[in-house]
Amino acid sequence: MASKSKKTATPETKEYPRKAVQVVREQGDSDEMAARKMTAVVSAPEMAALRVIRGAEKKDGVWDSIDVPALMDQLRDQASAVNRGDLSQAEAMLMNQATALQSLFARLAERGMSCDLAPAFEVNMRMALRAQNQCRATLETLAAIKNPPVIFAKQANIANGHQQINNGAPSRALESESQQSKLLEAQHGEWLDTGTAGAAIGADKAMAAVGEIDRAENNRG
Repeated sequence: MASKSKKTATPETKEYPRKAVQVVREQGDSDEMAARKMTAVVSAPEMAALRVIRGAEKKDGVWDSIDVPALMDQLRDQASAVNRGDLSQAEAMLMNQATALQSLFARLAERGMSCDLAPAFEVNMRMALRAQNQCRATLETLAAIKNPPVIFAKQANIANGHQQINNGAPSRALESESQQSKLLEAQHGEWLDTGTAGAAIGADKAMAAVGEIDRAENNRG
């Protein structure tokens, strides 16, 4: 009876999809260097995304068909594209999320409308409106990425000395103070002139009275 020969995997043979995270240890790397490389992979943002995707897709999803090293490379490429200013992936993600949220809103609203009991109707409609609100927020984020808001900054002009002029308000205050100072100076001058005039008039009246008395005495003599 002939025995079946078993296939032996050679070192060049790679099984797909691969499930192990690759950490390249080059010849001459010390144990400390290898540990640092492993730590860098574990703390990388793409590793965090990989763990979440694995948790979401492992049970009933497509995890069995995912090649882990290829997924890690794809996540790195997406981050590199954003660093270059290419936001096409982010825009597509937001648009697809908005579409999925719209579908979720429609499904929950449909379920709520088919409920005869008030508690079930309320729960489904509340969740439907949450999905609708999140869909709106997602579209607003997408619009902000496509057309960033323009921010206008007010410029502050520094005058000679310690005075700061901003939008002309302090300038008007200085003009007002200057006008008040001129008004006080004018009023002060008028007070001085009025007093001098009063003193002169008083002296004339006294002299006139003395003259009348002298003339009266002379007449009697």
